[in-house]
Amino acid sequence: MRLPSSICCLVVVLCVLSPAWPDRAARGEGSTWKAGIDRAKITPERPTWMSGYAPRLASKKIHDIWVKVLALEAADGRRGVIITADVCGFSKLSCDAMGEDLKKQCGLDRCQVLLTCSHTHTGPALRECLHCCWPYHDEKARALVEQYSLWLEKTIVKTVEQGFRQMEPVTLWATEGQADFAVNRRNNPEAEVPAIRRRGEPLKGPVDHGIPMLAVKAPSGKLLAVVLGYACHTTTLADTLWSGDYAGFAMIELEQRHPGAAAMFFQGCGADQNPLPRRTIELCRSYGGKLASGVEEALGKPMRPVSAKLQTLWETVDLPYARSFTTEELRERAKGGSSLALKARQYLKQVEAGKRLSDSYPYPVQVWKLGDDQLWISLAGEVCVDYSLKFKAAYGPQTWVNGFAQELVCYIPVRRIQREGFGQEVGSLAGYGLPAMEWTADVEHRVTAAVDRLVKKLK
Repeated sequence: MRLPSSICCLVVVLCVLSPAWPDRAARGEGSTWKAGIDRAKITPERPTWMSGYAPRLASKKIHDIWVKVLALEAADGRRGVIITADVCGFSKLSCDAMGEDLKKQCGLDRCQVLLTCSHTHTGPALRECLHCCWPYHDEKARALVEQYSLWLEKTIVKTVEQGFRQMEPVTLWATEGQADFAVNRRNNPEAEVPAIRRRGEPLKGPVDHGIPMLAVKAPSGKLLAVVLGYACHTTTLADTLWSGDYAGFAMIELEQRHPGAAAMFFQGCGADQNPLPRRTIELCRSYGGKLASGVEEALGKPMRPVSAKLQTLWETVDLPYARSFTTEELRERAKGGSSLALKARQYLKQVEAGKRLSDSYPYPVQVWKLGDDQLWISLAGEVCVDYSLKFKAAYGPQTWVNGFAQELVCYIPVRRIQREGFGQEVGSLAGYGLPAMEWTADVEHRVTAAVDRLVKKLK
């Protein structure tokens, strides 16, 4: 029987094209970016104050800590840079200073700089950040932290410059892995978690066990870098040894498995998530191994090619304080020699000079779109896990959300947590150096509305 000519033509076309499809996908054809990767060791070389817990002076390490940079250029020349750093967080002062330098040195606007941190609690204290966690009230300690901070800021800018100087053709790939060690710390008492797990009972509260991953490959297919995130506090350790906590162990393991590649970790929306149990190096290494295994498994499966398109947007939205401190409250808080007392005296001096205390915080919200459909939402401060779950539900599973980007403002709760009314996620603004105790009840709405405005602006 003779087939119709139209069917014969279709068969010929399919036979010609079919073998090429997997080859094109494997090569990432049509998805060629330019990228430059660089890193700098930032382990302090002299005894320096740690951040994240009570004051600790550190001089030794478990492993080195790093700043790593992925500079990107899309097909039309649009640029962006992803920066990951093994620090607890940056202040607005530091972020603004680096933003100005990156504009001058690299021509980058703030929307093009995705500045993240691992939030390790065994990293160095930085200027004007987390005043309650190091001896901010001590002049010598402030000078030491200032010196290191200025060096770090210059180092980050220099590393970004070097990244852009090393641009080469690459392909980008997106995927997600899984790791299940994050626990909602508000809903599960830490001491009870091991027993709950032994009984095989489910833990309570929302979690996000996804590992958003951006893989960078050479035209040959060799892995050059993997950028990965996870929503869980890096608080396994609380000692006086420098480390990147579980994230540091994960990056070391991945780089050993892929010689020459850079593993770059960013903190997700893990403000109310902890690795439990904790407090031993063995547990820290184990969690790092679980994270690395989740990444490795995802790398071994088909990933989504990311076309060479980049959009970067930024908005600053006012987050109002429920009520700024009164003059009388500042006078009371200014008593004593603590770091928070010193901060209160600084605010009191401002008020007595006739200057009004701010009644809100200019909160940065950043949205990137990579390729045709990879959405990346980046939020400042200690962001609770509900935001990640909420935005994934709103914008689809190919949505990545991270907190702890740009400046470490304070905790950014959702209304559910505010209604519960307990825990450091609710009323700890003063501990971060802000002139108030709580946000207004609409903080979640304001953040969500800002993200939605930016997403709608994307093409």
